[in-house]
Amino acid sequence: MSAAAVAVPSQPHTSRRAINPWVIALTVTLATFMELLDTSIANVSLPYIAGGLGRSFDEVTWILTSYLVANAVVLPMSAWLSRVFGRKNYYMACVALFTITSFLCGIAPSLPFMLLARVLQGVGGGGLAPVEQAILVDTFPPAKRASAFALYTVAIVTAPAIGPVLGGWITDNYNWRWVFLINIPIGILSLFLTNRFVHDPESYAAERSTVRGNDGRLRVDGIGIALIGLGSAALEVLLDRGQIDDWFGSTFISWMMAAAVLCLSSAVIWELRHPDPVIDFRLLKTRNFSIACAFYFLFGVGLFASTTLIPQILQSLYGYRAIDAGLVLGPGAFVITVLAPVGAQLVQRRIVHPRIMLVGAVTVVGISFLHYSRFTLQTDYAHYAWARALQGLGYAFFFVPLTMLAYSELRPDQNNRASSLTNFFRNWGGSFGIAFATTLAERREDFHQSSVGNHLAASAPALQNTVQQMAGYLQAHGFSPADALQAAYARVYSQFTAQSQMLAFMDCFFLIGVMTLAAVPLLLLTRHFRVGGGGGGGH
Repeated sequence: MSAAAVAVPSQPHTSRRAINPWVIALTVTLATFMELLDTSIANVSLPYIAGGLGRSFDEVTWILTSYLVANAVVLPMSAWLSRVFGRKNYYMACVALFTITSFLCGIAPSLPFMLLARVLQGVGGGGLAPVEQAILVDTFPPAKRASAFALYTVAIVTAPAIGPVLGGWITDNYNWRWVFLINIPIGILSLFLTNRFVHDPESYAAERSTVRGNDGRLRVDGIGIALIGLGSAALEVLLDRGQIDDWFGSTFISWMMAAAVLCLSSAVIWELRHPDPVIDFRLLKTRNFSIACAFYFLFGVGLFASTTLIPQILQSLYGYRAIDAGLVLGPGAFVITVLAPVGAQLVQRRIVHPRIMLVGAVTVVGISFLHYSRFTLQTDYAHYAWARALQGLGYAFFFVPLTMLAYSELRPDQNNRASSLTNFFRNWGGSFGIAFATTLAERREDFHQSSVGNHLAASAPALQNTVQQMAGYLQAHGFSPADALQAAYARVYSQFTAQSQMLAFMDCFFLIGVMTLAAVPLLLLTRHFRVGGGGGGGH
């Protein structure tokens, strides 16, 4: 890090003392980690929040949906908003809004108050990750960016995994309100450090000037903002509520689907024709960047689907507590924390080319999902922990070369808009991954119950023998013959249901693994680039 501190300033500011870029990296990562933690920390606390606010569980699930919708609406606009207000000003406003609304969520007396606070919290949180990524790209020159993005990798991968564990521990030992209140000291610290150490690069003023016309008036792409906002909101509601409301069996979900398709398709057409679009889809004409965006989406699918499925499997089929199930995710986070800097150094020192490392990383991630798909009801904690560690091994060497690929052909003035698009694809990948996993698991469970049931008659000798043995055991322990027979049938049905659920979960892992491995050849289409060169130099 000390070496990086000397080499980093690609365009030193004569008006202010040079600041160690690692101080800037740690400062902006702090708030991003806090925001990503909040996307999952409240999940395990929902039953307690429902009791505290006197509402049903289905009603309080809107606490999650409202945050994700607001987050999804603001995230793609973050590049434009940072140009309007200035990157530092916009980032600090996001941190301040997120912190204040965290306090409001913590003291919420009713569900409507909570939902309003969560919407505003999502608005504040939506701009943090894209702006941080743009700040890192501008702070570190191309030759030093790999190490900076290793830190970013640790934040975006471990925060969603830690969230359920931390949320469960806080709820069990204190009160669900502290799930939100813990953000306040972190937010205040982030504001202080950002104000002190983070500054917009001098060359960013030229980029900011493009948002205004020759007369100095702000140029607002109102139609683009409206289409993207409405389309993103509709799509997020569709993905988050679809399985709960039985997808297209619900008129509401059908309308959300129609709105999402109409608005987003219109937004793409409009933005491609607009001279100063809110989202610059024209960047996708750059081959390396478009391929990188596809892998950002794939990254979101795999990470969030597995982070959702594993605790669900362990709690519903193995009887783990929420905090114990969350701890299974720990080894993966540990491996990423330890090895992501190693991968960064391998890339930075040009020992391994990013494209080669990315091929290996994606392959390992795909193999880890196939490994999950072979688990049974007899699989113990150690096997799940080691499988998660294998997945972490792939992700540790995944994000840094992916980021290098994404910015390899871009100019410095495109960094800000590119960061919004990459986070846009990662965010939607996560939402799609969760919706895909939960829906497929339920559909495949029905399939396996029907399939096994059709091949297992009630009069089958093996089934009757199992029931009779279990009934005999229960009678020997004080059950009446009638009660013992009824309990034996109930136990066999419970085992049958558990096995069907397990097969369904394994199908999810298998399909995600196949999707991941099928994407590997896409990397062969990337253009070769020199590490530390190309476009996108630091400002």
